[in-house]
Amino acid sequence: MLPSERPMQQPTSATPGEPAAHSKPKKRRWLAWGLVLLACGILMIPLFLPPMPPGGMPPGMGPGGPASAGGKGMKTSGTSTSVLAAIDNRTPVTASKVQSGSMDIFLDALGTVTPVATVNVYSQVSGRVLSVNYREGQMVHKGQMLVEIDPRPTQAQLQQAQGSLIRDRALLDQARVNLRRYQEALQEHAIAEQTVFDQSATVKQDEGTVANDEGQVRYYEVQLSYCHIVAPISGRIGLRLVDTGNTIFSGSSTTIATITQLNPITVVFSMAEDHLSTMQEKTRPGHQALTVALYDRSQSNKIGTGKLLTLDNQVDTSTGTVRLRAQFDNASESLYPNQFVNARLQVDTLQNANLVPTGAVQYNGQQAFVYVVKQDSTVELRNITVINTEGGQSATSGLNPGDTVVTSNFDRLTDGTKVTVGSGQSSMMGPVS
Repeated sequence: MLPSERPMQQPTSATPGEPAAHSKPKKRRWLAWGLVLLACGILMIPLFLPPMPPGGMPPGMGPGGPASAGGKGMKTSGTSTSVLAAIDNRTPVTASKVQSGSMDIFLDALGTVTPVATVNVYSQVSGRVLSVNYREGQMVHKGQMLVEIDPRPTQAQLQQAQGSLIRDRALLDQARVNLRRYQEALQEHAIAEQTVFDQSATVKQDEGTVANDEGQVRYYEVQLSYCHIVAPISGRIGLRLVDTGNTIFSGSSTTIATITQLNPITVVFSMAEDHLSTMQEKTRPGHQALTVALYDRSQSNKIGTGKLLTLDNQVDTSTGTVRLRAQFDNASESLYPNQFVNARLQVDTLQNANLVPTGAVQYNGQQAFVYVVKQDSTVELRNITVINTEGGQSATSGLNPGDTVVTSNFDRLTDGTKVTVGSGQSSMMGPVS
């Protein structure tokens, strides 16, 4: 039989109940993958366990923990408030007591330091400057010599006026003697009445001339005094504006010196017309003058304290404000003319006000409220009205002295939340019981 004619050998079928040979590698692959997944799961177990304390014991299993206490509870000594709150499901907060006290009410404004008097000194005579007798920035006193102008031209004019006065007085005396003689001769009918009348008119003319001469003398005496320029007020003199040897002229618009009175000194500031009725009542006769405190630009340093003098006589229609003037003792010269300051006018004092820390007051739109801690350690949301705020405290209505208000952790509070008051309570407002 030829090879090509040999019958083809049929494949041997597998024995029934025996798996095929190729299924064994497949099982081994599944087993390998299972072992890999098991190993990954074991490695990730520590990531889901709580951290161990430094001593290597689980929380609460060390000395003082529930296990050591025989299951009688946890000791609170040495346990932080946050841990206690977490265990007891309470929110840790700080709180303060509501106190009764007084609070001053202030009105704040921006003011300008204004001298009581500022004098610009001008020359009233023409002449050469002989001497300048002051230093720049010097404190001068009223009547102190400042500048001396050459007095000789004025002295010569005064001398001429005095000579004319002497001459005209002599003529007047002679005319009066002649008038008496004419009057005696008229009584004896020795002369005509017209002569007496003419002589009487001559006497009156001479009297007028003498009066004119006396006025000229006084005028030149005054002009001579202007050659010695003195300080009209006491205060600080400004920079020197004229030097020795210069010629100055009367009627010139150039000042010789400027003097500013510094003590006392005033401050002018403006208040809204809404407070006008209060200001009018407080400034009426019989009322004690209101106190005004001045602070620098940062409002951190107090410059001085004074008294309110008066209000302006009209309201500024463009700004709706009224100007006020207060006076200050400026012996230390801490206030300087045209200096900008922050003025605080004390208009009233609240008595027996319920005071809370300003940080305890929260706002929901326009409504102010606080969280009050009740006896069962839960908080109550209570609406209040803020009357005034000053120096970190707020005067309120709607609370009673002794109430405990929360001062922190507001974002975790709602009405009825259980809280634990920590040790960070405000010492100013007293401890919380």
